[in-house]
Amino acid sequence: MSIAKTYSPKEAENKWYSYWKDNGFFRSTPDDREPYTIVMPPPNVTGVLHMGHMLNNTIQDVLIRRARMQGKNACWVPGTDHASIATEAKVVALLKEKGIDKKSLTRDEFLGYAWEWKEKYGGIILSQLEKLGASCDWERTKFTMDPDLSEAVIDTFIKFYKEGYIYRGIRMVNWDPQGKTAVSDEEVIRKEVNQKLYYIKYQIKGSSEFLTIATTRPETIMADAAICINPNDERYSHLKGKTVLVPLINREIPIIEDTYVEMEFGTGCLKVTPAHDLNDYELGVKHNLQVIDILNDDGSLNEKAEILIGEDRFIARKKIAKLLEEVEQLDKVEDYKSQVGFSERTDAAIEPKLSMQWFCKMENLSKPALDYVQSGEIKLIPEKFTSSYKHWMENVKDWCISRQLWWGHRIPAWYNEHREWVVAKTEAEAIAQFKQEGKSFEGIKQEEDVLDTWFSSGLWPMSVFDGVRNPENKDFQYYYPTNDLVTAPEILFFWVARMIIMGHDYTGKAPFQNVYLTGIVRDKLGRKMSKSLGNSPDPIELMGKYGTDGVRVGMLLSSPAGNDLMFDESYCEQGRNFANKIWNAFRLVNGWEVVDAPSTDAQQTAAKWFENRFNQAVAEIDEHFKNYRLSDALMSTYKLIWDDYCAWYLELIKPAYQSPIESETLETAKKFFQQILALAHPFMPFLTEELWHEDLFGSRDEKDCVIVAQFPEVKPFDETIIKEFEIVQQIISEVRNIRNTKQISPKVALPLAINATFIDFTKYQDSLIKLANISTLTFVREKITGAVSFLAGKEECYVALEDNIDVDAERERISKEIEYLNGFLVSVDKKLSNERFVQNAKPEVVQNEQNKKADAETKIKILEESLASL
Repeated sequence: MSIAKTYSPKEAENKWYSYWKDNGFFRSTPDDREPYTIVMPPPNVTGVLHMGHMLNNTIQDVLIRRARMQGKNACWVPGTDHASIATEAKVVALLKEKGIDKKSLTRDEFLGYAWEWKEKYGGIILSQLEKLGASCDWERTKFTMDPDLSEAVIDTFIKFYKEGYIYRGIRMVNWDPQGKTAVSDEEVIRKEVNQKLYYIKYQIKGSSEFLTIATTRPETIMADAAICINPNDERYSHLKGKTVLVPLINREIPIIEDTYVEMEFGTGCLKVTPAHDLNDYELGVKHNLQVIDILNDDGSLNEKAEILIGEDRFIARKKIAKLLEEVEQLDKVEDYKSQVGFSERTDAAIEPKLSMQWFCKMENLSKPALDYVQSGEIKLIPEKFTSSYKHWMENVKDWCISRQLWWGHRIPAWYNEHREWVVAKTEAEAIAQFKQEGKSFEGIKQEEDVLDTWFSSGLWPMSVFDGVRNPENKDFQYYYPTNDLVTAPEILFFWVARMIIMGHDYTGKAPFQNVYLTGIVRDKLGRKMSKSLGNSPDPIELMGKYGTDGVRVGMLLSSPAGNDLMFDESYCEQGRNFANKIWNAFRLVNGWEVVDAPSTDAQQTAAKWFENRFNQAVAEIDEHFKNYRLSDALMSTYKLIWDDYCAWYLELIKPAYQSPIESETLETAKKFFQQILALAHPFMPFLTEELWHEDLFGSRDEKDCVIVAQFPEVKPFDETIIKEFEIVQQIISEVRNIRNTKQISPKVALPLAINATFIDFTKYQDSLIKLANISTLTFVREKITGAVSFLAGKEECYVALEDNIDVDAERERISKEIEYLNGFLVSVDKKLSNERFVQNAKPEVVQNEQNKKADAETKIKILEESLASL
């Protein structure tokens, strides 16, 4: 059957994805096979496919497809996260467009709109992952607010509370004024910001003297509770025990002393604002200072500020500076750079805020999670992330788990009319508990706050198999612990650490064995790809332009684990070219006429070489997969197919123009091609499945697909054959190079003589004659004068060019090569004469340098003899 001239990715992708899905190839149920399980890091329901998702899910798909082909029961569980802050912001914005204010709605009314939004938009990213070829078990798709997963979250909160890990209290938290909720330390992104340093003059009460304070936040002076000086600062010793007046509002505050103040910074004095700075809060507790919170939840000034009430904090900053200037209490303003925290979700500048919140004690919970990584039971890939993980786990703070939102898992705490509270699963259980404690249950009301999203996603590897509520169920017992987790380094602490913590607390086991940490996708200028910069291509458009296989290959060729990927569209073009190379190789093989005959000796030699080279490559690829070097595994596959199969093997066996190929040779070539398709399938699922079903390979039944074909196994290989053929390849390449440099037509056959010392070339002579276009091939035992010579491995080779040679030019070429090799020899000798290098380097490294020296000396000797013979 004729095959199309060019590959049509879109047609193949639509056809085969539907086929796989409809025929249950992605479906997994427990059986007697070895399970291989991956749980997808659930993307936010607000999300659409971006380059980071693309990289992450391509890696997962490669791993799951290979495991499936290895005969394992491969289960990849997909799902989405409810993303409290991001989703609520989306719904609020949508309502605003309709002229509806969230404040005008009841909680239930708002949640109605939120669920409506989720049902309409929440599945977009999963459908986009299908276009990527993600072979997930879609029947297992989960959402973090599904009823069973939600119940697991509530049960876990109650469990942790009863175990003494969860408590409620007023603490300084990171407040997001845009999201109007607390966020954890890990959700705060520190950025260096250009600011102003304002030097403000505070009048000493009962004196005409002023004390100057430097601050970046003049809008908080109305919340000042004290001025602090260092007790060892002689400049201010006369102010001990005195008070100052807060500018503009003239409120009297004390001057206190504490060594916390750095005498060298600013003016050596510090304004203490306990309600709006964590360090100031601790100073305030130490010195029993008043706490004055002048900011509303949205970052505007409240009544306690006394002035500029209702103004946004940043607008107030400019206006305060102007007012201070008018009363001559602004000494000067300087440019200043400092680190400012921003909300990871909304990018709003974080406000430190005293707030009543729910917290989870982390000190004891985190210890086993650190032990798993330090013992190697859980491997972080690459290992470089282990030290930062250790640092975080050893310095972990209590986790603020409450969020002031409506969309999410509502905290199962209940209050009576006296604001006394109990933790219970239902209102009925809460009433019973109030009764048991002899307390009123009048006016009972559930906590308004929801749980931090990471609290629920921390249960993900367990809750997707219902392992929290029903740990004895068949799925959980079979699939858990999972095998590999593929995620981004930036959520190593947000998510990975918390899954380990919760997994251990429930099961005493690690939830996974390996954590593959991907890099950040950046543009070729090194900038992180983002919509705001406009430097991020649309993955769907990329797949439409280059084909899904082409984009998958392009992403993976340049994405070593944990290292940032400098993405360029040219990688996708390279991936598309690779797909076309395989397609054209198939067309070549498929187009040969056949004669019923055995293979020639040369074809048998070529087949023997390629079989060994293939087995060598499979061993390399297997080792790369074991070490999670997926980029290297793909590159080994790429070279095997493009170079070894297409550029060498097919050329070696290709019949003469318009001549048929021997049937035995064609069958061997087809067998190799099928193995190549199986090897490439995890990386290029659509192209490989399309070709797998072509008539060249015989008829297939509906289940005979490459997606479940056996992945090539590691087999022994003869390294001698491979090394011998490398010399043959080198000879062919050198002869071609001589033609090119001498401008001799490729059609002109040239004589070749080999002074063969180490290799029996007789079995390769037909291959040499064919691919190097050799007129006569002779084997000699002496030097040949008047010929171009070169060294292939340790074998001396000669090409007599006769009338085609320019003697002067050849002398110049050889002289330059000798000069280069002498320079190279000097550098090697210098390294080998360095005692420190010889003593400290590995023996194989030293031996390698000695081999380089010996090779260079041999080449110089041959070249000098050639020069003398001209």
